[in-house]
Amino acid sequence: MLELRRSLDRGYANHGGLKSYHTFSFGEYYDPVYEEYGPLRVINEDRLKPGKGYETAAPPDMEILTYMLAGELEHRDSFGNTCVIRPGSMQRWSAGTGATQSELNPSSSQEAHLLQIWIRPAAPGLTSGYEHRHFSADERRGRLQLAVSPTGEDGAVRIQQDARVYIGCLNGAERAEFEVGKGRRAYAHVASGSIAVNETRLNAGDGVKITKPGRFALQSGRAAEVLVFDLP
Repeated sequence: MLELRRSLDRGYANHGGLKSYHTFSFGEYYDPVYEEYGPLRVINEDRLKPGKGYETAAPPDMEILTYMLAGELEHRDSFGNTCVIRPGSMQRWSAGTGATQSELNPSSSQEAHLLQIWIRPAAPGLTSGYEHRHFSADERRGRLQLAVSPTGEDGAVRIQQDARVYIGCLNGAERAEFEVGKGRRAYAHVASGSIAVNETRLNAGDGVKITKPGRFALQSGRAAEVLVFDLP
């Protein structure tokens, strides 16, 4: 039921101003076993040096999510959206054909630490768009807070795919359970700290595929921040 992906087994790229760990195949890194998982195409753990950023080109027909862990990231796009996102914020950039964006660490001294996530939409011809939402520490504490969904319930940002992303911060006796439905799959990624998925201990950067329906528990956290993906 659980297929582990340890942090040290991920791909790695050092571009000077950007250092990135790749859970799935990305750029020059290719792993035929971890090319994608259902519509989940990318989980990159990125660290941007002060004043550095990403290129403006974006892949067409891709839901691009950014979850901030530390520092700040300034987003600008061809639709006129401008925003600085901070820790606890989930950003959604729907990259349709012809859309461009640029993202920059605006700080002069602090590194930006974030997860960049790509999810394939349910159908080609994605409508471009932008949205972001900040989730407070209280919303994320001791539970799994819905952050991304196709309908935007509970304040989640919307994506054009039957997928959901939950975020949670758990420590000590705090515990959260998650049900994988019939015909569904899940992926849990530890952004920071350490936590047990059922009885399997995961540390920062580790992930696990949940390949069969059933209930699993996130427990015995040690300052853990975790993302759970509910996927078709």
